[in-house]
Formats: sequence, C-alpha cells, structure tokens
Amino acid sequence: MTTTSYDTPRWNPQHPGPMPYHRYRPFHERVDVPAEDRSWPSARIERAPLWVPVDLRDGNQALAEPMDTARKRRFFDLLTRVGFKEIEVGYPSASRTDFDFVRHLVHLVRTGAVPDDVTPVVFTPARRDLIDRTFDSIEGLPRAVVHLYIPTSPVWREVVLGRDRAEVWETVRDAAAHMIRRADAMPSSYVRFQFAPETFNLTEPDYVLELCDGLTELWDASPDRPVTHNLPATVEIATPNVYADQIEYMHRHLARRDSVILSVHPHNDRGTGVACAELAVLAGAQRVEGCLFGNGERTGNVDLVTLALNLYAQGVDPMVDFSDLDGVRETVEHCNRLPVHPRHPYGGDLVHTAFSGTHQDTISKGLTHHARTAAELGVPAGRAPWAVPYLPIDPADVGRTYEAVIRVNSQSGKGGVAYLLKTHHGVDLPERMRPDFSRVVQEATDASGREATPKEVYELFRATYLLPEGDVLLHAWSTHREPSGAHRFVCTLQVGDRFGDYEGTGNGPLSAFTDALAGAGLRVDILDFHEHATTTGPDSEAVAYAQCRVEGVTRWGAGRDTSVLTASVQAVLAAVNGAGAL
Repeated sequence: MTTTSYDTPRWNPQHPGPMPYHRYRPFHERVDVPAEDRSWPSARIERAPLWVPVDLRDGNQALAEPMDTARKRRFFDLLTRVGFKEIEVGYPSASRTDFDFVRHLVHLVRTGAVPDDVTPVVFTPARRDLIDRTFDSIEGLPRAVVHLYIPTSPVWREVVLGRDRAEVWETVRDAAAHMIRRADAMPSSYVRFQFAPETFNLTEPDYVLELCDGLTELWDASPDRPVTHNLPATVEIATPNVYADQIEYMHRHLARRDSVILSVHPHNDRGTGVACAELAVLAGAQRVEGCLFGNGERTGNVDLVTLALNLYAQGVDPMVDFSDLDGVRETVEHCNRLPVHPRHPYGGDLVHTAFSGTHQDTISKGLTHHARTAAELGVPAGRAPWAVPYLPIDPADVGRTYEAVIRVNSQSGKGGVAYLLKTHHGVDLPERMRPDFSRVVQEATDASGREATPKEVYELFRATYLLPEGDVLLHAWSTHREPSGAHRFVCTLQVGDRFGDYEGTGNGPLSAFTDALAGAGLRVDILDFHEHATTTGPDSEAVAYAQCRVEGVTRWGAGRDTSVLTASVQAVLAAVNGAGAL
C-alpha cells in the first residue's frame, strides 16, 4: 500500500516506526456509559460545591517525603484559615504518623484550636482491623466522616482483589456494618459515613449503583444524616464529557437522593482533571475532593485553587478565601517540599505577567481604562467591574501587585516599556516617543539576552534622553518676559570648544531658547512637546519631553526637575545633544 501524507499509517509489528497504539482500547470498549438524554450541557454553575481538600491524605501519600505532624499541622491550619469546612486529615491505619496526627487533632479540638464548623475526614479500606484502627484514632472528636473505599472495576477485582462482584459486595457490606457498630459505641461523636468505589469510572454503572444504594440503605441515610458517595476518576480514561455522563447517570438513579451527597474525586492523568470536576458539578455533583495546586499520585489530583478561582472569575462566590494566594502557595510548597510551577493557573509566579509587546500594550491600556472607569463610577479600583484584556481576574484580588504584570525582554513592545516607566518611576512617555524608546530597550535586551528590570529600563531612559552625551553645554541661563509680551532667553553656552554668551527671543521660553541656540550656530525646531508632574504634593517633580529637529536630525530629549521650565529647557538641550549635530 502506498501511504500518502493524509493516510493513517498502519502498525506493523515487524517493522519499527509508529508508536504501538493498537495495544490500548478506547473507553467505550472498557466500560459501558449509558447514553441518556443529557441535561448537564445546558446547566450552569451558580454556587460553589463543597470543596474537600485531601492534601493531608491523598496528597501526602504521593510525596517522596511524607509530612510529619508539624508540617501537617501547618497545612491543616492553612486549610481552616482559607475556609474549608470538611478536610480529609489522614489514613490512620496506614502509618503511625497519620494516626498520631488525628490524635493531635483531638487534642486541638479540646483546646479550641479547631473551628466548630470544620469536620475531619479519615480514610479506611474495607477491613475490620483497619476500620478499628481508624475509629480508635477519632475517639474524642465531636464530629467526623469515616471514608470507606474498595476498588470495584473489573481489572481491579480480577487482578488486585481476586473477587467477583458478589464477593466485593459482601466485603463492603461487612465493613460497612462494622462501621455502624463502632460508631454506635461512640455516642458523644457525630459520625457520618462516606463510600468510594475506587476506579468508579472503569466500573459497570449498574454495579456502582448496586453498591451505593445498598450502603445508603444499610447506613439508613437521611436528609439530616446523609451519606456521601464519592465517585473517583481514579485514573482518567476518557474525555471529560464521558465522566459527566457517568455522574449524571448516578445523580438520576441513586436511591434516597435527598439523603446522598454526591461527591467526585478527579485525577489528572489526561490533563483534564479541572474540566472533569466542572462538568461533574454541572451533572449533579455537590462535593469535590482535590488538592491545592494539584498535588497527588502520578499527575496529581484535581486542583482546588483553579476550580475555586474559575468560579470566582465567573462572578460566583467560591466560598473559600484565596486573597493571599502567594501566602497559600508558600505554605503548600513548604509542606509538600515541591515547587508550584511558575505557569500554574492563578498561583504561578508568571501567570499575570506579560512579556509580549502586543499583550503589554493591551494590558496597559486596559489598566488605564479600568482606573478611569472606577473614577467615573466613584468607587475604588478594587471594587469596579473588571474588564482588563489578558487578565481573567484582578491580580490584586489574590494579593498580587501590578509590579510583576508587565516585564520587559527582547519580545516586549512600547506599551510594556512605557508602563514600567510610569508605574515605577512616574515617567509617562508621550505616545509618539514610545516606539523610539522601545527600540532602545529592545537593542539592550537583544544584546544581553535577558530580562530588563524596571531599574534598568529607567537607566536606559536616563542615559538616552535625560543625560545624553554631547558637545552642547548650558552653563548659566535666565529668562524673562518683555513688556511687549515676548520672552527673552539669556545664556552661556559651550558648543564644542567654543564658549559664548547668547540671547534669543520668542513667543515662549523654549522658542526663545532655540533662538539663542541659533545664535550659537545650531538650527533647532521643536516638533513636539509634553510635560507632566510625577506626583502631587511637595515632592512632585516635572518631567518634560521634547522632540526636536536639529540640523535635519530628529531626536527626543527629556528633562526632570522640580521646576517645569527647567525640565523643559533640559529636554530641548538633551534632544540637541542626542542628535549629535556637531
């Protein structure tokens, strides 16, 4: 067969070449997903689900160096401070460290260090001895959720458990009944139950429904004591819409639906954990388990920070407080001993940063427009409606300043350079001057191969426009207005090796200055001029900009002084020297 550019190559095991995709089966050959009339595509998320961080259990077991009690305590304090109301705190039967931490929480509750509205969750496999160890750990907690799990998909049943469907149900029922007995023996604690059919997304839907409904009945779930059924995408196998179909099927068919909290637990093997969680909520999920910044086994659990701030960016209260996101990230990095990627959504160092010239120019205009809109509405900028291009949320809302929004390298343009000068140094370049200075900065960053700091950008501006090297020096000068209304400019000039006293007249001080320069043999025309104050108040300075044609060469110059007139004269003189007319 002749293969053309648009033919799909066939795998031939006798000849190396294409990757052996034939070894893998698509999801529809692995699990039946009932195709019912979908309602989730037209749904909207109008309120936040219950977020449940599992950093202290699922996230912790994925760490090369699991957290000790001190790091777990710091992480737990962060989670309560941010506002999470249900927190999975450990796997007490798996390690002494996890058991001890849960006992530490019992002590914290007794001292009032755990908020009354926070419920710890503990994780247990379906074995009586491990369930006993788990209940021993929570003795003394006023409230807790005990989370029972067992793998349920065909591959796990056959390869891992060596049990059929009926045998897995018997194991689960025995474990669930034992949980009831242990909970009944703790009358001073309010204990609720949670079940997770691990590998739910690979399990036959009718079997999951059989397991969940059986436990709902066994545990006698009611609206005032609901059971949580947590349906994990333990390993992602399909596009997010498939997971949404699976969740919607369960949402529609679960018994005692008003007594069930439908929870999801997406992982990120295909890179779609966030999308799976969002579509699952559209499909009926009320609770989402995940980790801050997506830590977890393999490619991680779904990221609760991204999910919450995605809602925030849609005008929905996320019900958690990430207004100090850098502080949250610092704690997470310390406890996990893993860095957060600089491009991680919302929390990375570079997510609000633009290097591209077109992006910088657009953001700069957007921020200016936002400030003007806020002023017109008579509200602080932090309360005005947000509509700045390229920035889905206001960086200030998560504790960021605007200093890092625009940074300059060889890809940057005039807008970004102008923004840095204005925000860091009070220099508001005229529009027509910006392309000129942008070329200066680009040449410097091309030569260095690195980013230019705001200080370095200002030094380039200073060297190019404020103090350019040249042969024209102004040693002394004064100006006054004649009775006729004309202005007279008197000065001592050094032009190369020549010194002299010169006078000029004009309809303003600058035109009189250029007339004096003409007397010294320098033909200067002012083509454009701007000036502004850097701030208001006693510390204010004036910055002036002059575009001049000097002996046929056009250049910009700038001046900076407490006096507007002095800054203006300096700007013209700087343009003359920048033109290198001698």
